[in-house]
Amino acid sequence: MGIIKTIQQKLMAGEFSCTELTRAYLDAMERDNGSLNAYVRATPEDALAAAAQVDQKLSVKEALLPLEGVPMTLKDNLCTKGIETTCCSNILKGYVPIYNATVWDILQKQGAVLLGKTNMDEFAMGSSSETSCFGGSLNPHDLSRVAGGSSGGVASAVGGNLAAYGLGSDTGGSIRQPASFCGVTGLKPTYGAVSRFGLVAYASSLDQIGPIAPSAEDCAAVYDVISQYDPMDSTSKGALGPASPHLEDGLRGVRIGVPEEYYDGVRPEVLSALENAMAVYRSLGAEIVPFSLPELKYALPVYYILACAEAASNLGRYDGIRYGYRTEHYNGVHDMVCRTRSEGFGKEVQRRILLGNYVLSSGYYDAYYKKAQGLRGAIVKGFHQAFGKCDIMLAPTVPMTAFPLNFTGADPVETYLTDICTVPVNIAGLPALSTPCGCDQDGLPIGMQLIGNTFCENTILAAAHQYEKAAGQYRRTKWGVSL
Repeated sequence: MGIIKTIQQKLMAGEFSCTELTRAYLDAMERDNGSLNAYVRATPEDALAAAAQVDQKLSVKEALLPLEGVPMTLKDNLCTKGIETTCCSNILKGYVPIYNATVWDILQKQGAVLLGKTNMDEFAMGSSSETSCFGGSLNPHDLSRVAGGSSGGVASAVGGNLAAYGLGSDTGGSIRQPASFCGVTGLKPTYGAVSRFGLVAYASSLDQIGPIAPSAEDCAAVYDVISQYDPMDSTSKGALGPASPHLEDGLRGVRIGVPEEYYDGVRPEVLSALENAMAVYRSLGAEIVPFSLPELKYALPVYYILACAEAASNLGRYDGIRYGYRTEHYNGVHDMVCRTRSEGFGKEVQRRILLGNYVLSSGYYDAYYKKAQGLRGAIVKGFHQAFGKCDIMLAPTVPMTAFPLNFTGADPVETYLTDICTVPVNIAGLPALSTPCGCDQDGLPIGMQLIGNTFCENTILAAAHQYEKAAGQYRRTKWGVSL
């Protein structure tokens, strides 16, 4: 049983009150967050106020809504009215939104208990959370390793039992990669299934909000609540239907595709874990279908050209004039903008803005950006054709397990390569999730990625749930609250 359902059953049975549960999580945060650095901002007053309302409902035996009373967290790029939202960047320190992200509006109406805002790579640009102005989140399985990124704080909090679930954002793997590193489940929904209104933009044609939780059952419960049509987001469609009722769907006759290009350069321990997962699926009646998807070789360069171009455009609004940080000493408006952006943005964000402006500049637009958009179409077509051969795809989430702190060193390309398995689905707008499928020799979690066709979240969540039941992969860490 998932942690969300467990918490709600215990609340309804009177084993503890929502206030007692919330205090237990807040006490655990105070005790353990100094080690994990998962949270950058606690919201105890808001959490206890929400918990008190839940206890009021429980006192009159009123039924709980699907996520009501469950302590959770939000990535620090989701706008929260009256609560500082910084994207873990110096340029937004002190910024307090005057409106909520749609997903937080939905969860507030559900009676969700917000414990705080979690750490992330600055403006979601990174794969380790180390570009955060608050310092990186650490892996709850090994404090000498990164939690992943950019939603590393959410994954660290959930993996460290400092939240029952959390919402992150995924532009090129930022939900799935940290979920893989921290041994939890992370779902990147179909583009448009979940409203992006109130998500601070990185690359608008790639960004998507989704849940990180201990299990596929928990992710399905959260997805079913937040996947609503929103007129405030022009790309919003909502879900075709709920995923939770399909979790027990059998896998007999389901074709699981294995694109060979995903397995190039994968570490032997990761490959072995994935082969074992394939054996589990065969035992459940699924058919494993190997095939080639040659368009995948273009995915990484296409992603970084498009993402950086969109980032350069989206981040142009941070100029020190309207809101956020402004340099103290300057001579004229032009100097003020230059100094503000140089001092406010970290090195990785500056690097991606420069790359984006370069590929959009006169003389290079056709050679880079226009060509990347054309190749994006080829990748979308390749996936469309591939789903004629299979119902789901199985791939590594990351070619390796969590890497050590300061792994990137002086060569950012090494870190960019960790996105090689996750970026294709963002380019194509497809749903995908990562779920644990074993450990390496150091006990670090290995993630398996399941990819579905457009708006087929129910299919991949059911496949992950059936695997989790058969293999029992979720492992608790020593941190946080034990239910």
